[in-house]
Amino acid sequence: MEAIPYGTTLSYGEIAARIGASRAAVRSVGTAIGANPLLVVRPCHRVIGASGALTGYSGGLDRKRKLLDLENHHQAA
Repeated sequence: MEAIPYGTTLSYGEIAARIGASRAAVRSVGTAIGANPLLVVRPCHRVIGASGALTGYSGGLDRKRKLLDLENHHQAA
């Protein structure tokens, strides 16, 4: 997750592909990301669903949206 650049997102499937995991391992990737205790230090808020939808975030989807909006705002400035 640390390799996901500020202001960008990746899907769980894209992460699985990058680490060489099978398509069937996407759920396992999601479980591992969900166990992240350092929400902002390891930016799991940058991981989204394949459709582009915001999905699970232990800090809450509202907070995930705010973090992504903040990053996008700084990128545009």
